[in-house]
Amino acid sequence: MHLETTPFCSDIAPQTNCFFKYKMDFEFESKWRATVKKASNHFGEELDLQTILFLIGAQELGKGYLKLNKNEKVEVMHIAICTLLEPYGYYNFMGLDEDGWPHFEASDKLPSLSSGQQDRLIKEAVMEYMDN
Repeated sequence: MHLETTPFCSDIAPQTNCFFKYKMDFEFESKWRATVKKASNHFGEELDLQTILFLIGAQELGKGYLKLNKNEKVEVMHIAICTLLEPYGYYNFMGLDEDGWPHFEASDKLPSLSSGQQDRLIKEAVMEYMDN
């Protein structure tokens, strides 16, 4: 079977060898699974991306245990997204408000991405964050 005829490669030009892309995706997914497993083992239960984002946001907020309403939980996840994407130049830290919550501003560099591209970017940023 030729790689160019597999469903995986159907969106790539026929002259393109997609083995390299497949290998990169496999390595990426393996690293992502290892990151999730490491975080899950630390907390003693299987974590998903949303939970990991919440935990990163809570860490960055730095306020310890808080009873949060639904809107505040969303804000904690927003802190995570901004923190994770700041090194990529997509957000700029503006400072803390009077309650100690961080605020960010989106940069002009923020690209239009598909949901799959967004998911991959966030996972990549989480892996980078967890490695540091």
